[in-house]
Order: sequence, then C-alpha cells, then structure tokens
Amino acid sequence: MSHNGNTTLILDNGAHTIKAGLSAGVNPTPRILYNAAIRSKGDKQLYIGLDFDKCHDYASLSYRLAFERGYLIDWDVEKAVWDNLFGPDALALDFSSTSLLITEPPFNFHSTQEKYDQLVFEEYEFDSYARCPAASLMKYGGLFNSKTSPSRPFPECALIIDSGFSFTHVLPIMQGAVLWNGVRRLDVGGKLLTNHLSTLVSFRQWNMLDQTYIINDVKEKCCFVSSSFKTDLERSRMSENDITLQYVLPDFSRNRHGFVRKKTKPQADNGMDIDTVTPEPAPSDSDQVLLMTNERFSVPELIFNPSDIGLSQAGLPELISHSISSLPPDLQGMFWANIGLIGGSVQFPGFAQRLEQELRALAPGEYQVGVYKSKNPLIETYKSAHAFSNSEDFPSICVTKAEYSEGGSNACRRKFRQFDWDPIKEKPPAPRFSRRDKTESKDVEEYEKTPSEMEVEGKKAFKKAPARKREKLPPAKPKRELRHK
Repeated sequence: MSHNGNTTLILDNGAHTIKAGLSAGVNPTPRILYNAAIRSKGDKQLYIGLDFDKCHDYASLSYRLAFERGYLIDWDVEKAVWDNLFGPDALALDFSSTSLLITEPPFNFHSTQEKYDQLVFEEYEFDSYARCPAASLMKYGGLFNSKTSPSRPFPECALIIDSGFSFTHVLPIMQGAVLWNGVRRLDVGGKLLTNHLSTLVSFRQWNMLDQTYIINDVKEKCCFVSSSFKTDLERSRMSENDITLQYVLPDFSRNRHGFVRKKTKPQADNGMDIDTVTPEPAPSDSDQVLLMTNERFSVPELIFNPSDIGLSQAGLPELISHSISSLPPDLQGMFWANIGLIGGSVQFPGFAQRLEQELRALAPGEYQVGVYKSKNPLIETYKSAHAFSNSEDFPSICVTKAEYSEGGSNACRRKFRQFDWDPIKEKPPAPRFSRRDKTESKDVEEYEKTPSEMEVEGKKAFKKAPARKREKLPPAKPKRELRHK
C-alpha cells in the first residue's frame, strides 16, 4: 500500500547501523549499512555507507560516527551516508514521489527534530514524511507472536526493551503509545561492551585497542549470557572446560576473515561423545589465535550488573521492575506478562532465558512473567515499520511538503505530538502592531506587572542612571580650641 500512490522509504536510523528499504513487497528485507564515515589505514581509503562493502582491509579502522551517546550530532556524516544510500548506485529515489518513515531515539532534542524536518523537506524535498521512536512501531509487527499463537495481536499493555548501540531503554507501551513517565535508561549498549572486551583482550593477550571492527566480530561470535555466572566462572578456570573457544584472527594478506574453530563430537569406543577442536579452514603456523575464556560471558554480564565496571546504576532486571512499579497498579500484571526484546545487544545466546529467570524472582507472586524475542531482533523495528507503512494509519501521521511549506516545524509538532516525550507549544507568529498599538500595549504590560517586578525594574533603572555631579563646597573652617584658665 502506498501513500497517495507514492513509494515509502523506511529508514531505521540507528546509531551503529541503518536498516533501509522500500515499502513495496511482502517480505521485508532491509539493506544494512554502517552509519559512519570509516577510514582504513591499510589502503588509505574513506568508505561511506554502502561503499564499505568494497573494503578488504579491516585492520585499524577509524570511525567518525554520526551519533554520539545515542543522539545525532554530526550532520555532515549523516548527510553523506544518506546521499550514498539515496544515490543512483543504491536506491535511486525520486524524492518528489517518495514518502519517508524514519525512526528517532527516545528523548530526542527538539532542536534535532527541527533539523530532521529541515533536511527532509528543504534539502531532499520528500513528498511527505513521518518521524517516531522505534517502540511506537511495535504494535504493527509480530514481536509477541509465538509458536503456539503465530498471529497473536499486539497486547494493550507491553514493555519494550530496546538494547542498542549506546543505551538500553525500557519503554512501557499502552495502546500503542509510550508512557514516558515509566521510561528508564541503562547506560550500557553495544559500544560499551565492545570497548570493554577490547580492554580485556589487550590486557591479557593481544593489543586490540585499535581493532574495533575485529573485536566487535569477536563479541558477536563468541559471547553469551551465563545463567549462573559464578558456576561458569569456576568452570572457565579449569584446565579442560567446554567454555574456552579459539578465535582465529583474520589474515588480510590471504583475504581471510576471522572465524571460531568449531567443535565436533566423534564417537569414542564407549559410545560417548568427545569434544575435540578441529580447525576450519586448515591451520597455519602464522595463525594468530585469541583464547576466549571468561570474557565470553563476563562482557554481556555488564547489562545485568553494570556495577562490575563502576557504573552506579541498577541492572536491567531491577530497571524493569522499577519501571513497572511506577505504572498504575491495576495494569502492572499485563506489563509483567508482555516483555518484548529488540535491538542488536539482545542477540546474545541465553539473554532472554537469563532475563526471565531474574524477573521471576522480582515479580510479585500473583503475576505471570513473559519474555518474547523475535528471530532477528536487529531488524524487528524495520519489519514493524514496513507493516506500518502499508497500514491505513500511515497517511494520517505523515506531514506533506505543502503542510510544511505553510506551517514549518509547527506542522510536524502537531502531527508527531503523540510520539513526543515533551510536546511543546507551537511557536506563535510575531505580532504586528501600529505605533499607537505599541504604546497602548506597553502601558497595559506595565499595568499588569506585580509590585515586586516593578521594584526590580526600578532598581535596574537606578543602577543604569548616570550619577549626578555634586557641587563642591568650600572647605570647613577649623574649630577653635577652648583653653581653660
């Protein structure tokens, strides 16, 4: 379904990656590109957006990110990435006949929102567009579908856990709208986890402080969430254990990416399976190997215990409990039963099981705890946005170019008020007075001032007034001293 016959461009504008695609088609498969300008020290090339696919040397990449601490601050990088995506080599858009649906982070600044509006309509000249947080789109997706109920409708009350690149947000949703008074934020995201893993590996084995791309790949392929942290910590200290993995570092001279040496289970004489490590591909004497032991589960543990690195914040389970307790008591049971996970940092194996295990200990006994995670949490927002762009609600949310030309950012404030965490009043137009009206309005304003305000203004005027010149008086005659005989 298209808006006024137009094609809709869906842009899940994340801090680390952008998921982009068109609304046409039943099976939504987005293009995923880095939201950064990346320079390779190997070939001295600058890669922007989709051009990063041409890079073959991932050693010592330097990133210039458009987002810092979860908010868009570098518009030059963002515009360069969008130009690359919208260009003839990628989507090849005709902006005059295209609508845009873009996501924004929670608690976005109003000045940043106005910059979005200006760039969309004045720079690219889209026909119409809509802007909203990712959690507001979940009611159109299938996040809460399960094997037993594959077409389950979105619940009236749900709690969305959005763990992204910079932060992890807890967002309560009621009838599709975010309850902003119950939103909580944890300052732990994918970026912090990658940096922490880089520090641990550099301290224990190889210096990997500049290898952000490689360490991020290690994190995604090796890390998992432990269901019993102390037990796994003791197991990892044993000489022979099933936790240690070998990650073979990439060899760019042979155009070989990094990989994990897999474990196979051949049959022994007694019929039992024996874990053996077999390399794939064939090993070489020049291979550099990272031994991943307790780093595999101690890095994702920061989401549940951020105090391990000195952050004075509660973990994610406590944050969820605090968020639900701030909501109306008669609705809290529905929020406990409908907890959905989205974002790239919830993809660790064992994440949902560990979270549900700890939430059951915190939830009241009469409430049921339900945690739902889609097959691919990274693109769940995009899939929900794709369904929203093809729904009947989408045209009523969009701001057209004609409306923006007439009302400016005020038109966007009116349409997107339901998505805004702090809806502000529209900026009133400047009043036009005649000379007589100005004097009359000035008198009225002075009449309406309180005595305290008039007193303050009087003191200010007294300070600004020039000091009066004092007349010089003749010097006083000295008094005669009386002498007593």
